[in-house]
Amino acid sequence: MDIDYLLRQPYGSTTRFSPDSPALHFGSEASMTYLEIASRSRQLARGLLESGIKPGDRVALLLYNSLDYWVCYFAITRIGAIVVRLNFRLSGDELEYALNDSTAVMVMCDAELFERVVDRTDRIGVKTWVHRGEKSGALTLGELFADDGSPLELPLPASADDAMIMYTSGTTGRPKGAIWSHASTTWFCAMQAIEWNFGPDTVIFVAGPLYHVGAMEDYSLPTLAMGGQVVFLPSGAFDITNALTIASQRGVTDLTLFPSMIYQMLQLPNLAAIPLTKVRRIFTGGDPLLPWAVERIQEVFPGVDVVQVYGLTEGTPIAACGGPGMAFDDPGSVGRAMPFCEISIRDDDGTVLVDGEAGEIWTRSAANAVGYWNKPEATAETFVDGWCRTGDLGTVSDGRLTVTGRKKDMIRSGGENIYAREVEDALMRHPDIIDAAAIAVPDAKYREVVCAVLVLREGAELDADGVRDHCAALIAGYKRPKHVVFVDALPRTASQKIQKFRLREQYEHLGTTVDGSALNGA
Repeated sequence: MDIDYLLRQPYGSTTRFSPDSPALHFGSEASMTYLEIASRSRQLARGLLESGIKPGDRVALLLYNSLDYWVCYFAITRIGAIVVRLNFRLSGDELEYALNDSTAVMVMCDAELFERVVDRTDRIGVKTWVHRGEKSGALTLGELFADDGSPLELPLPASADDAMIMYTSGTTGRPKGAIWSHASTTWFCAMQAIEWNFGPDTVIFVAGPLYHVGAMEDYSLPTLAMGGQVVFLPSGAFDITNALTIASQRGVTDLTLFPSMIYQMLQLPNLAAIPLTKVRRIFTGGDPLLPWAVERIQEVFPGVDVVQVYGLTEGTPIAACGGPGMAFDDPGSVGRAMPFCEISIRDDDGTVLVDGEAGEIWTRSAANAVGYWNKPEATAETFVDGWCRTGDLGTVSDGRLTVTGRKKDMIRSGGENIYAREVEDALMRHPDIIDAAAIAVPDAKYREVVCAVLVLREGAELDADGVRDHCAALIAGYKRPKHVVFVDALPRTASQKIQKFRLREQYEHLGTTVDGSALNGA
């Protein structure tokens, strides 16, 4: 099954809902029906073919959230090309790496984002840059649309397995491109539709960026597969009052918010004045909700369920979820395995552990990534006999998964994964830094932020602002250290491994304590 099935459903013998049904709502600004998405994406698909894009070619999207984003995604996958979805928060150095690693032949980008790589194009092997909107002397997205009067008559998609590459934060200083196939994408749609009974009456609100699986493959694509409606926001500063107002205006039935957004919502003095009468479920993930928030939701939204989810890009983005009422009855658990997904707890040797024993979480489903682009060793290490080694630690009791920690050295900030090694690599590129450790410290807004513990070259006069300025050219803003500490030496074991647990204990006080009373304003 191919991804374009989602847009073919309203037509011919497979008709399941009207092509005139609303499909996408871009905040309060604009909307598209299923017919409009199909028509526009097929026009663009034909234009891509005429421009020389072939099945298997990589076409990158460096775009802010927009209706065009969806059109580009469906057009590229329609012709058997592979979408490379780029995080628009990445630095120029990170974008250069991802584009060269994927060997993308075309990039569709917003003009503002192009400025990050404009001085690097001679080092990036991209043949064609396509700008969304007007830009003097450049090919624009509008010029790629073929107007042949029969946009729905495009032949069936070219045969191709791979559909998308998503770059995830790497443990070795560089991200890895997780490969998604047409089959894994459509299977993941089916798994969610079965679990949550999505249908034409579903109106789901997603708060994240479309480059992220947490906003597109999670929730949005399965909703479109079942004829429902997706509400998403323009990129930029997130405002919870504005988000909830739009959700109310659009008649949202299912609200998806990161925990930090839920905390903001529950602190709104005017929350009761925003009519969210149609909301029946609140989805959240990335980190477990704090107990006070779960209790508060029960008070503020009686009858509304909370669904906590767990997963990762490589190993099924939603591998486990809480059933009805589970968030209230067992808030420490992230729930049971999704339909057609298996979860196993293993020791370091890969041996399956018994119920209740802590170990590494392994996942298996048809929605696991195919592997990593051009990284056979990393693929072999992570994907074993159909299973994905997540790097997270947890236990399973009575079929319920509890995540207890991270085997990989990862910092979780504002819904984004930050691997310490990636930050440390950037830090160590400064000539005055001779040793570095990046650790997580608590933060009330983002749950965790980066703290850099540094050893400087003798006689160096580097300060915290200088460290942040140095990082600005190498890594995305959310990965840069919020706290910077200078020390004479880092604590190490006999084998010279940094004892990060000691650093976390020593510098935890730098963070903002996250507890119910503080976040509640009590």
